Amino acid sequence: MFVVIRPFGEMPDAGADMNGALVGDLIQEISELHRGRDVPLNRQVYGVLRQLILENRIPIGTKLPATRDLARLLGVGRNTVLRAYEQLVTEGYVGGHVGSGTFVADTLPDGSPEGAWRPLAADVPARWMLSARGAEIARHRDSGPIQSGAFVPGIPDVELFPHDVWRRLVAKYLHRRHAALLQYAVGGHPRLKTTLADYLRATRYIDCDPGQILILNGSHEALDLCARMLADPGDGVLMEDPGYWGARNVFRAAGLTAHPVPVDENGMAPREADWARSPRLVFLSPSCQYPTGAVLSLARRRAILEDAARRGACIIEDDYDNELRYHKHPVAPLFGLSNANRVIYLGTFTKVMFPGLRLAYLVVPPDLVDTLAAGVAELYREGRLAEQAALADFIAEGYLGSHIRRMRVVYAERQAALRSALGGLLGDRMSVSGGHAGIHLLYVFDEPIDDAAVAADALAEGIVARPLSRYQMDQARGGRGLLLGYAGVPVEGIRPAAETLARVVERHAPTGARRASRQLG
Repeated sequence: MFVVIRPFGEMPDAGADMNGALVGDLIQEISELHRGRDVPLNRQVYGVLRQLILENRIPIGTKLPATRDLARLLGVGRNTVLRAYEQLVTEGYVGGHVGSGTFVADTLPDGSPEGAWRPLAADVPARWMLSARGAEIARHRDSGPIQSGAFVPGIPDVELFPHDVWRRLVAKYLHRRHAALLQYAVGGHPRLKTTLADYLRATRYIDCDPGQILILNGSHEALDLCARMLADPGDGVLMEDPGYWGARNVFRAAGLTAHPVPVDENGMAPREADWARSPRLVFLSPSCQYPTGAVLSLARRRAILEDAARRGACIIEDDYDNELRYHKHPVAPLFGLSNANRVIYLGTFTKVMFPGLRLAYLVVPPDLVDTLAAGVAELYREGRLAEQAALADFIAEGYLGSHIRRMRVVYAERQAALRSALGGLLGDRMSVSGGHAGIHLLYVFDEPIDDAAVAADALAEGIVARPLSRYQMDQARGGRGLLLGYAGVPVEGIRPAAETLARVVERHAPTGARRASRQLG
């Protein structure tokens, strides 16, 4: 027997039974049930009935066929139809009383005439759901679908990561006696912050208290926190141009206005006109500018610190890959030069460990700690303490340092292979920039070549080459070139990939400058 779960009031009289045409339409809609699908038959019957009701193809007040009759017509068990009806009753699409049948319920908004009823969103385009901010984010989407292979920039070789060590350290904290690590966290695991403070003191000349460190889920979350807590919509942020598109999109999403500042061989070069915009934030990568690899000169560092203090701007220093350096003397960060508490230092483990870890950290001035920690708690509700505890062990027990030393050797060899291959193939068409740190090289075209077109054609042949123009805000001032990552490509795979890329570049060379190179085979 069909048991009514929730009656909805007065039922229509018997004259509201489904007529033969409606029954025929219903049978046609749900007669070809997919018995091999993962979705149970009763859910399929329920889904079709619900859709017919929402589309008003079964009008309000219509009496549905008896469960036994519909089951016979569909060739299924009665319980299949019974469960479908029960779900419809539970959700309010139909109702009834025992003995009187099951009827389509009136679910129209109060005061809405039935004649004006229309199917839900039947002809409304989905794009109306986007906010102006959402449309802007989608329009400036720059992240690519391919995250491995030649020559994806910014991606380390995750195959060489010490997986067994990491699995053992994480497993140690996924145990009942560490159940507290499964709770929310604010600011990060205390032992990881202490370990990081020691690590930064030894490797980056940063002398900070562990309490000044905030742990976040990746650098984008860290930038979003700074944007929302330190600036208001409409405020300006000075950014390197070319620069990291990901940071630019985060700031745009927070309603900030990005102002491009040119970059030369000495790094970011703000002009008086840039400071006259009264920026609230300054975002830069002084130790290894992204993507050019330029190192911010000492004179520029001092000038930027002084101008930021004079204008009341806060500096966000992105030190995204300084551990992976190929020289003996790393450049000290801005954070250690500032006496005015104007610098927030951003570090991440993406390049030295693996991108999926999604752990970054901020070192903030003492007077901002409580405020930014409150922002973390209210905006993001942090957790992942077990992984943070494992990371503290990974650093303290020397595994991180050992892994970095190993990868420096591997990446230096791969960088040399890429330099050698493209230098022989395209040395007269492109100039290389960067390479003293990090896991990518920037090749700038020495002649007018459409880098976006080259990148598109290269992708069609299985090679990822990010166009420099995608990193440029001021297109009129910017050059053209290709950002090439070498970390994820074994040495033996670099030359063949470089040859493929070189053939694509040659196809796009200016008319009259194309050549048939014997080196391209």
